[in-house]
Amino acid sequence: MKETIERLVEAIVEGLKDKKGRQIVVANLEQIPDTICRRFVVCTGGSPNQVQALAQSVGEKVRALTGAHPIAVNGMRNAMWVAMDYSDVMVHIFLPEERTFYDLEHLWADAELTEVPDEE
Repeated sequence: MKETIERLVEAIVEGLKDKKGRQIVVANLEQIPDTICRRFVVCTGGSPNQVQALAQSVGEKVRALTGAHPIAVNGMRNAMWVAMDYSDVMVHIFLPEERTFYDLEHLWADAELTEVPDEE
């Protein structure tokens, strides 16, 4: 189970990196009781088009590497905040203003946060 979650997170991060996602953070929620999932992956895109491209890239990369499909994808129409539900892992792709406003990392401050370095 843990290995499956790690593979899923790795595939998600690869999909985000493929389309130049910025400020990728993985929040490990396993030690926090009563959470809706085991991991959050948060990322910033520079425009609505990039947010859509990031979400599509995640879907394609996860399917190719793990065979998994999201249970739900919300926010693709306005592409200010796209949420992808992979049951044990939730992906949140934000425009910068929305990410600052919702501040998920602060909300889950008790979680173990891993920052993925931006690629130049």
